[in-house]
Order: sequence, then C-alpha cells, then structure tokens
Amino acid sequence: MATAPAPSDQQAVNSTTSNHLGGIVILDYGSQYTQLIARRVREAGVYAELFHWDTPPAQLMALQPRGWILSGGPNSVYDDGAPTLPAYILDSGLPVLGICYGMQLLTHALGGKVTGSSEREYGPASVELTTDVPLFRALPSHIDVWMSHGDRIDALPPAWQRLGKSDNSPFAAMGDTTRHRYGVQFHPEVQHTPLGATVLRNFIFDICGCSPAWNAASIIEESIDRVRKQIGGERVVLGLSGGVDSAVAAALIHRAVGEQLTCIFVNHGLMRKDEPEQIVATFGQQFGINLVAVDATETFLGALEGVTDPERKRKIIGELFVRTFEAEANKLGDVAFLAQGTIYPDVIESAAKDRPGAHRIKTHHNVGGLPEDIQFKLVEPLRYLFKDEVRKVGTELGLPDEIVWRQPFPGPGLAVRCLGEVTFERVERLRQADAIVTGELRAAGLLRGDTAQAFAVLLPVRSVGVMGDGRTYQEAVAIRAVTTEDFMTADWARLSFDVLARISKRIVDEVKGVNRVVYDITSKPPATIEWE
Repeated sequence: MATAPAPSDQQAVNSTTSNHLGGIVILDYGSQYTQLIARRVREAGVYAELFHWDTPPAQLMALQPRGWILSGGPNSVYDDGAPTLPAYILDSGLPVLGICYGMQLLTHALGGKVTGSSEREYGPASVELTTDVPLFRALPSHIDVWMSHGDRIDALPPAWQRLGKSDNSPFAAMGDTTRHRYGVQFHPEVQHTPLGATVLRNFIFDICGCSPAWNAASIIEESIDRVRKQIGGERVVLGLSGGVDSAVAAALIHRAVGEQLTCIFVNHGLMRKDEPEQIVATFGQQFGINLVAVDATETFLGALEGVTDPERKRKIIGELFVRTFEAEANKLGDVAFLAQGTIYPDVIESAAKDRPGAHRIKTHHNVGGLPEDIQFKLVEPLRYLFKDEVRKVGTELGLPDEIVWRQPFPGPGLAVRCLGEVTFERVERLRQADAIVTGELRAAGLLRGDTAQAFAVLLPVRSVGVMGDGRTYQEAVAIRAVTTEDFMTADWARLSFDVLARISKRIVDEVKGVNRVVYDITSKPPATIEWE
C-alpha cells in the first residue's frame, strides 16, 4: 500500500479549486456563529470559505474573492494581542461587511472610536434603519435583530455615516457607501435576526456582484473532476458506516472512478433496525459498488462484556473497528487511497483547535477513528460541504431519503445509548424501542425538520410495574428528541402528548423487558444530546 502523509487540516481549509473562484471570503475572529455566516451565504447559492483572520493574503487572493466578511469575536479591539484587521482587506478595494467585532475593527482601523459600554447588549433588540442604502434594500424601517457585544461604536470613521441605531448602540449599523464598506453591530447570520438573510443577500449580490452558481449539480461536477485528478488510475477504499456523510462520499467517488472504489462495511451489531440490510441493498445491489460486508457482531459484543464505562466502550469499539477495517483492506492488495466522509465543520474544527481564541464546535472523528499515520493517501470529496449541502448532493446522486435524511448516529452506535452493560439482549431491546420512536415520529411527519435528532435510550434502572394482574420489575426507556440548527446548542422538542402517548404505549406493549417510558426535557447545555 502507498504511504503518504495526509495534508494538514490547515492546509486543507486554505486550499480549494478554481471552480470556487469569485465567491466570498470570511475572516474568522472567533465567534461561535462564524460557521453560520458561511452557511447563509452558501444557502443563497454563492460559495463562501472561512479563513483564520491572520491567514497569509496569497491564500485568500487565490480565490479571487468578490468581497470580504469580517466575523464577530469575543475580544475587545483594545485587548492585548487582540486580532487585527489585515491591511490587504482595505487595500484590495473589494466590498467589506464587518459583523459585531468586525464592525469594531473597521471603526478602530479607520479612525473612529470604540468604547466599552456600561450595559452589555446581548439578546434580542430592535434596530431602526436610518438611511436607505443597498445593504438594507427591501427591509422595513425597524428590524428585529440578535445582539452579542460589550464594546460599541461612539464615533464613526471619516466618510462613514450612520445607517441604524438601537437603544444601546448609537451606531448599530454604519457604512461608507462610496467604497462599498459596511458594518453591523448585530448578527445577521442567526435565526434570531429574522431578516438577516436579506441583509447578507443584499451584500453578496447587490454590493459584491456575485452570481448564484453554487448548487448540488455544480458541486457534483466539480467534485468528480477533482477526485478523478487526485486518484488517477489507483484504487481507493472507503469505510461505509451507513451515515449520510460516508454514504454520499461513496456514491460520489463511485460516480467518479467506478470499479476503482471498494467499500468496506463493518457491522458491529450496534446499528439501528434494518440498517445493515439497507446498506448492503443500496450500495451493493442498487448502485453496484464493490462492497465488502463484514458481520463482526459477536466480536464486538464479546469485547464489551461487563463494560459499563462509556469511554471504555468507545475505545474498545474504535480499536476493534480499526483492526477489522485494516484486516479487510489488507486483503484487497495494492490500494493507494482511503476515502473518508469528512465534512467542512470537521475541517474548520481541526484547523482551529490549536489557535488561541478559536471556536470549537465538535470533536473531529473520521472512519472509526482511523489513526493519522494509516498507510493511505486521503480522499475527502465532501470536505468543503456543510451537512445540508451533503444531503442535497446525496439526493442529486439518487440516494434514498432513508439514507440522505438519516439522523446523526454516534460511531459506537447503540452501545452508548444502552447505558450500563451492553449485551445482545439489551441491545435488541433498545433497537426495538428506537425503531418505534423513529417510526412514530416519521408517521407524524416530525422526523425531518421538527426533530434534528430523536432516539431511545435504555436505562440500567428497573422499576415496579403492573401488567395484567401481575407485578413486573423491568427496565426503563428514555426518549430523547431535540431541535437544533448547529448541534452546538439544542432544545428539547415539544412533541405532542398524543405522539408521546403512542410511543410509550407501543414500547411497553411490544418491547419485552420494558415497563416504563420517560421523556428527556433537558436542553444542551447543560446536558449533551447523547446520554453517554
């Protein structure tokens, strides 16, 4: 097998193809919302890419951007070592939109005055738009926004004018319309600013002159071209987990190189109901992909015997997956490339983790936690896509909705939703309960959109119950259903009592060994979405 180091995540996040030219470059100053800016721009059909604020200018200018967006961030412009505004941003002559800290940077760099406010403005606010400018085209005179700042603007730079104000921000929006430079103190990228998408669209289309050419068809065309150039005539192997990311990566690479791809599906016995059969049917039969399916259920469950600590569960499963995958890959002979379903949030996270003040969204894990020094060169066709874009590509490629819209599922599978010891009997119990939860939500039209993630958890708790005329002493099932946009925070889904009643009745009636069902009404934070 070929040996080559994988490109670093920072290299990957700062490199792209010529098909991405002419979009928007976003400088990341550490805001928890920065990824949302890129998502909103892309939702409008324009390519956007994130870069750390001190990235060398040559890497950014290679994209031939049409405009810049400066993100928010936790700093004050007067902090020691605070992030600064690179000179090339203004020197480029391109349109600029500064958001929150980005607006304060523009003010500070151009001779205005930023001061600390006696009252931090955080949460919902109303902004009065005082001047008719292209950035606020088609907006009413007052808009509801989301604020998150301590410092505020007290004096504008020369040639700038006030465009909006709020109760606590005399300059909630400002602009130098001659040079196409704008700043807003609020966050247009979040859902709590209902008309924020219009602000961003006005900037990227009316001010920057971008074209809406970023869509599923163009992504597929570009990705196929890139994969073919990278792989050439070599062979590639992909670990197929059944999740949407690896599934779309498999379909995309297969369309690009056909028989050169072999997928390895390791069934660890901890998947949801009917998933192993569906994976084999979809990829091996429907798409005709070379598929090696390994049933390692007994091996995994045997290794988990007596284990109750969730971290030990994860380590055991991860190690076994690596060993099983490698053993099967070695049987294939000369394979040069390993394909993974890495997506853009993973790349951003990996690139940011060593930077002071950078935001962390989630831990990056790829196929079974494969080690970085594995003997393959990496192919990651989805590494510039967000989850919603991955789903659009999957649909365009013809993958069934059951896979494209499959809800997030942890790598260790049901093992970390089966609290306590993982046995065959308890996993089957959980699998049945989970199928009832998702089946009832699907029937009620709540599985897509209304719940970002919904599942059952088997608790190592027994309680007394009565069934018929007899006393029972059996386990309990918890239902977890949440709504979220980015999985950084989540709220419990307000499912109707009727839906919950149907789920509870079916679980108690149909799942042997369960006599009690509870509903988890804890948000994230303080809880996590998963129980382990």
